[in-house]
Amino acid sequence: MIDFGLTKMMLIGVVALVVIGPEKLPKVARMAGSLFGRAQRYINQVKAEVGREMELDELRKIHDEVKQAASDVEQSITRNISQTESDLNATWADVAGDSAKGVAGTPPDAPDALQLARKIKDFRRKKLARGAVPTWYKQQNGRKTRVISAAARVAMYRPAGMAGKTTFFHQ
Repeated sequence: MIDFGLTKMMLIGVVALVVIGPEKLPKVARMAGSLFGRAQRYINQVKAEVGREMELDELRKIHDEVKQAASDVEQSITRNISQTESDLNATWADVAGDSAKGVAGTPPDAPDALQLARKIKDFRRKKLARGAVPTWYKQQNGRKTRVISAAARVAMYRPAGMAGKTTFFHQ
């Protein structure tokens, strides 16, 4: 940049005083100062904009790298899952083929869907008949094993001397 020393500044000031004159010199100096300030602000804005663009480019590069890495990880996981699935299917097919041949450890006549449905239905019916809590547990812990109505409970626990007495409404 241009280097202005004290002697050069005095020389420019003397020439400006002679050329412009003492009346207009303060106005010209103010205008030159404001123009110089505007130029500096504009240069600073351009520098800041260039810096932001450079940072944005760097962030875009990082974003693309991260996206590529995520894509690679996703592809490797998908590849591993499909490999594992194919291995499991092959193993399952081998086991199913061996059980059809009657390999030891597998029942030769496995129940079909109709028998399984009947067993499930019977199990539910038995469970509903018994209730959720087993009767032996109720008896052991002193819980009631059957439910009676309120009138039956009153009749059962009424004192013996009150059995023939009339009620409040029928005296």
